[in-house]
Amino acid sequence: MQEDSPVQNENTPDTTGEQPRRARRRNRLIVLGAASLVALGLGGVAVATTGPDRPAPTAVSLDARSRAEAASRADRSARESSPPASPSASPTASPSAVAASPSPTKTATAKPKPKPKKTTKPTAAWVDPMPGAAVTSCYGERWGTLHAGIDLALPSGTPIRAAAAGTVTQAGDAADGYGNSVFIDHGNGYLTHYAHQSRIAVTVGQKVKAGQVIGYEGATGDATGPHLHFEVHQGMWNQIDPAPFMRARGVDLGC
Repeated sequence: MQEDSPVQNENTPDTTGEQPRRARRRNRLIVLGAASLVALGLGGVAVATTGPDRPAPTAVSLDARSRAEAASRADRSARESSPPASPSASPTASPSAVAASPSPTKTATAKPKPKPKKTTKPTAAWVDPMPGAAVTSCYGERWGTLHAGIDLALPSGTPIRAAAAGTVTQAGDAADGYGNSVFIDHGNGYLTHYAHQSRIAVTVGQKVKAGQVIGYEGATGDATGPHLHFEVHQGMWNQIDPAPFMRARGVDLGC
């Protein structure tokens, strides 16, 4: 009778030396595989060797989250070690600065400048009755009689003006060689007399102002040529020298 060959299991001692050979072969394969992985740059693989009584080694991959965290730490470390970025050279306006900008002001409407008032030179109380005239005779004795006024000569028709404001008391032929004459009462006890006029421009009772035209130079009456015979009366027919009287009132008649 043939005896059955004994069955060899893991717990049966290996007398033939086969099991150690298989273990050495597996270790060799594991080492070669690990070397290949390292060459490919997969540093996250770990190799576990087993003894003759341990199961075959398996490759274990590193956790993906751990690798991500490691990469993040490395990136943060690089950023923290770099110098801080300098601020931009061109500052931008902040919202508060924009808000503080003044709003456009209302332009005030320019008021029209008032027109300058026309000013007239005030008329003096007393004026020259015929400005620019030449003096042909002054007040005083002449040819044995009193020449009671001043003779002023300009071309015939030259305007004659009132020496001061007053009221016309006579206007016409005054006789006694005066020809056409005008008498003005100035209301202060004095009268003025304008003789030898060619034409009279006022009427009795008319109010006149200083410098107002009352007639025109002529040669009526006893006259050798056109001229104005001008007299000043202190009361009617009380002739006084017109030169000092008018000079005292700012008018120089040339005598």
